[in-house]
Amino acid sequence: MTLRHFLNTNDWSRAELDALLQQAARFKQSRLGQQMAGKSIALLFFNPSMRTRTSFELGAFQLGGHAVVLEPGKAAWPIEFAPRAVMEGDTEEHIAEVARVLSRYVDLIGVRAFPKFQQWEVDREDLVLKAFAQYSTVPVINLETITHPCQELAHILALQEHFGTLDKKKYVLTWTYHPKPLNTAVANSALLIATRFGMDVTLLCPTPDYVLDSRYMELAKANAAESGGSLTISHDVETAYTGADVVYAKSWGALPFFGRWEQEKPIREAHRHFMVDEAKMALTNNGVFSHCLPLRRNVKATDGVMDSPACIAIDEAENRLHVQKAVMAALLAQR
Repeated sequence: MTLRHFLNTNDWSRAELDALLQQAARFKQSRLGQQMAGKSIALLFFNPSMRTRTSFELGAFQLGGHAVVLEPGKAAWPIEFAPRAVMEGDTEEHIAEVARVLSRYVDLIGVRAFPKFQQWEVDREDLVLKAFAQYSTVPVINLETITHPCQELAHILALQEHFGTLDKKKYVLTWTYHPKPLNTAVANSALLIATRFGMDVTLLCPTPDYVLDSRYMELAKANAAESGGSLTISHDVETAYTGADVVYAKSWGALPFFGRWEQEKPIREAHRHFMVDEAKMALTNNGVFSHCLPLRRNVKATDGVMDSPACIAIDEAENRLHVQKAVMAALLAQR
């Protein structure tokens, strides 16, 4: 049997995603289980984490398993990923050994590794995650690299809890200002999952420079065609918000300026008004608002929006625990 990983939701069928969401809903009603009894997961964090680390550690515990947290370059040896590397620098061991050794110890491996933010042509290849998947002999889970599939499932579960069916709901994925250029992972993932579940998706961003990578735009178009939804790009705030059922906010950097952030900064500064506020939400169809968190209040969204009944960001954050347990249980069940 081919080893199954959870690297990207587009690698899983709609029926499989529905099954994961149904299992997550059951875990939400009854948190404890034995699906990981005697099993373990290694969680490798190349970048900081709060929700991901907490929810995975607790999730493994609640299913009777054990999580080992590793931080390469800090409390664990720095890892080399380049093939045929002459390792005379700071890295102490190669992924070819790391992944195979961990596979002898644990039953699952989770990897969180953000882009280096120097060359998008390199970062878009997702080499760290792919290397773990290549050399590991146990299932690998994407904890966020250039996509964030666990966040996708938590987001969709929260929307299903609120609306039931999501077909033809107007979904606005809006760029927001942030003082720093950020990863496109959550935006990529939101675009993929919203189109996968049949919503009419509007990508709202300041200028064409902020349109997402062509890979994800094309996948989203294909998803929409298959699911009966749609995908629209807009740079007009009022038109995008009007009649929206869902507003999902995220900041991300403009790919044409990748690695040249100071040149992008004036564009970002000129679009601070993209912050989600009460006036924009008043244009919606009594829409809900969410964000993956962490969120800078009164920069990305106002206090009024965050503290309103329309905000389901906390529900989404809780759902990380339940969907990740469903993913771990599903991957272990295949073995």
